[in-house]
Amino acid sequence: MTADTALGISGAVAALALSGVGSGIGTGIAASAAVGAWKKCYAQKKQAPFLLLALVGAPITQTLYGMILMFTMIGQANKGAPGLPLLILGIFAGLAIGVSAWFQGVAAAAAADAQAETGQGFTNYLAAMGIIETVAIFVMVFGLIAVLGMA
Repeated sequence: MTADTALGISGAVAALALSGVGSGIGTGIAASAAVGAWKKCYAQKKQAPFLLLALVGAPITQTLYGMILMFTMIGQANKGAPGLPLLILGIFAGLAIGVSAWFQGVAAAAAADAQAETGQGFTNYLAAMGIIETVAIFVMVFGLIAVLGMA
């Protein structure tokens, strides 16, 4: 393996790692809020909504986007794509995807509190979170287009 290939693969790993970090932060924030919302429900003798798990899990999909980008980048690095552009792309795409997951988790936390308190609005909450997710999808798609044009 050449140094240039190793640099490109490092960028690919960065795309996955930064996406995963964002997903971890986002799911952690959402899970903390869901636990607090369930606690309020139990304290008020209300049924705790199981739907909150969907909100908790929403930010994890960004890890999949980072993984898809990573595998494509590794393939291109092994085909001789230049390493430094792959590294830069991997870092910035992973960061953008990870931040999307982070803020999706923040939105999910607010949604979990609102859903537990009111029992209403779940579809609206998912729609708002979907808009945040769209940022990650756009970054992945445009990143894939850029990567596939490198070799």
